[in-house]
Amino acid sequence: MAWIYLVIAGLFETFWATMLKFSMGFTKINFSIYTVIGMILSFWFLAKAVKTLPLGIAYPVWTGIGAVGTIILGVILFGDRIPAVTWIFVVLLVVSIVGIKLTV
Repeated sequence: MAWIYLVIAGLFETFWATMLKFSMGFTKINFSIYTVIGMILSFWFLAKAVKTLPLGIAYPVWTGIGAVGTIILGVILFGDRIPAVTWIFVVLLVVSIVGIKLTV
């Protein structure tokens, strides 16, 4: 169950980072509220996960899910341009996250 909590925490990290962009520096109240709610939920699910998972495993997986998700949403929603070579490292990040899961 801890791994499920960790994935949910990572998805909420992606959510709040995306809402932060939409909040335009906390000038749009609705998106600012969504950002804070996403942060709270992300940390809450991370806290649930680290009850049983080692912090040294949970934290990098959490941030990795958030990073990859945010990169993908940045490209889809905001037209962020990512150089082709950068995608190699994004794939390596995904491989690393899966590798951590498979070896713990």
